[in-house]
Amino acid sequence: MSLFAEAHLKQVIIAAAIALLATAPARSQGLVDPSKVAPEYREAAEKRRAEQIRQRECALKADLAKVLPRDRTDYLNHCLDTMAAKQ
Repeated sequence: MSLFAEAHLKQVIIAAAIALLATAPARSQGLVDPSKVAPEYREAAEKRRAEQIRQRECALKADLAKVLPRDRTDYLNHCLDTMAAKQ
């Protein structure tokens, strides 16, 4: 490899590393805090928080079961249906 090609390759690698470090990590939606909403919306916020917790539990189960991305939606829907049936 020529000296020019090596220098160019190093520049490309450095630029790629900087680009990766500069991007913000994807964040999931935070849990709703019922104590931080107006009193008239507190009941709805509590229900939303409970639903978010159920969704996170099912997502964790899917991760642990190493469910393929193509099967993840079906798995999550089945998991949520099962949890709803238990209540």
